[in-house]
Amino acid sequence: MASDGAAKRPTVSAEEGSLLRTVANLWTYMWPEGRADLKLRVILAVGALLLSKVATTLVPFAYKGIIDSLSTGGEDAALFLGIAVPIVLVVAYGLGNIIDAGFQQLRDVLFASVGQHAVRKLAFQTFEHLHKLSLRFHLARRTGGLSRVIERGTKGIETIVRFTMLNTAPTIVEFLIVGTIFFVMFGVSYVGVLVVTIWLYLWFTIKASNWRIAIRREMNESDTDANSKAVDSLLNFETVKYFANEQMEAERFDRAMARYERSAIRIWSSLGVLNFGQALIFYSGMVVIGVMAVVGVLNRSLTLGDSVLLNAFLMQI
Repeated sequence: MASDGAAKRPTVSAEEGSLLRTVANLWTYMWPEGRADLKLRVILAVGALLLSKVATTLVPFAYKGIIDSLSTGGEDAALFLGIAVPIVLVVAYGLGNIIDAGFQQLRDVLFASVGQHAVRKLAFQTFEHLHKLSLRFHLARRTGGLSRVIERGTKGIETIVRFTMLNTAPTIVEFLIVGTIFFVMFGVSYVGVLVVTIWLYLWFTIKASNWRIAIRREMNESDTDANSKAVDSLLNFETVKYFANEQMEAERFDRAMARYERSAIRIWSSLGVLNFGQALIFYSGMVVIGVMAVVGVLNRSLTLGDSVLLNAFLMQI
C-alpha cells in the first residue's frame, strides 16, 4: 500500500516532455489549499501583473506619438501645440514606465508569501520523509550531499512556481496582445514574421535547454558529491585524524571539485551557445520587420512613429 501511494504522489521532473505535468503537480503550491490569504495574494499579484501589461502595451504608443508629433509639426502648427504635445507624450511615456515598474514590484511583493510558503511546505515534507526512511539509509548517510540536495530542491521549487505564474503565462498573454495589434495596425505579413520568429526562438530555447539539463544535472551531482565528502569528512574528524588520512580526504574532495569544475565550464559554454542562438533568431526577425517598416515609411504607408512602435513592441517581447 505504501508503494502504491508513493507511486501516485505528484512528482516534479526535469525530463523532456514532462513540463505540463510538472506545472500541474505544482499547482497545489501556486494555489495553496486551505490558505485563503495566500489565494488572495495570488489574485492580487495576477491583477498587478495585468495592470503592468496594460502599461507596457500603452508605453510604445506614447513613444510613437512622441516621434510622430516631432516629425509632422509644420510651420502652420501652433507654437504652443508644437511644444506641448511632445512634452505631454514624453511625460506619459515616463509615467507609463514608472507604473509598469511599480506594478511589477508590487507583484513580486504580493507573491513572495506564496513562494516562501511553497518552500516551507516542501522542506517540511522532505524532512518528514527523511525521518520515515530506514535505519540502514541513515547509517550509510551522506549528510553533506543530502543537505545540499534538500536546499537546492526546495529553493528551486520557488523559482519554478514564480517563473510559471509570473513570467511564462504573462509572456504568452503579451504575445497574443502584440500579435493582435500587429494584425490590426500593420497587416498579416508582420504577424507572420513575428510568429515565425517567436516559434523559432521557443523551439531553439527548448532544445538547447533540454541539452543543458543533462550538463546541469552532472554539475549538481558533482557539487553534491564534493559537499558530501567535505561535510562527512569533517563530521568524522576524529577518525580521519586517527588514521592520518587528511591528505587522502583532501585528494578525494579535490577530485570531486575537478569534476564540478569541468561541468561548470560546460554549463557556461552551453549558456553562451544558448544566448547567442536566441539573439541570432530574435535579431534576425527584428531585422526583417525593421526592413519591412523602413519600406513602409519610404512609401508612406507607415509613419516614422509606426516604425518605432514596431521596434518597441519587439523589444518588450
